[in-house]
Amino acid sequence: MYQTESSSWGANYMPSPARTMTMNNGGGHGGDPFERIERLASENAVVIFSISSCCMCHAIKRLFCGMGVHPTVHELDEDPRGAEMEKALHRLLAGNSFYSGSGSGSGSGCGVPVVFIGGKLIGGMDRVMASHINASLVPLLKQAGALWL
Repeated sequence: MYQTESSSWGANYMPSPARTMTMNNGGGHGGDPFERIERLASENAVVIFSISSCCMCHAIKRLFCGMGVHPTVHELDEDPRGAEMEKALHRLLAGNSFYSGSGSGSGSGCGVPVVFIGGKLIGGMDRVMASHINASLVPLLKQAGALWL
């Protein structure tokens, strides 16, 4: 199961002391949303910004779990600053030179899911699925230390 900051996806997840300390030391309060996203994205090998009720977010989480990867999931709808972070993620996707779609490619027009691997923005559902299909996802996961095949 993947790690999450919320209880809805991580019934078996117990936050590590480092995660608890990060969350308690301003992890959810103050600061620029882009800086917060960058910090959260770089804390673990695979990080997904999600909304708990989004079916595309659920599908991307299942994809990684099915591959044996345990991503850290940040549920934006359960974060007091989640709406602000979602807007920032949408701007990151729209400004990414290799990203050609509007929104996340999920068809819903929202900015999630957004996936970071090794602290680098991969993109939304369309970019992750394209990487999976063209066999470039596994090497990225290995390089980030998320897979040991």
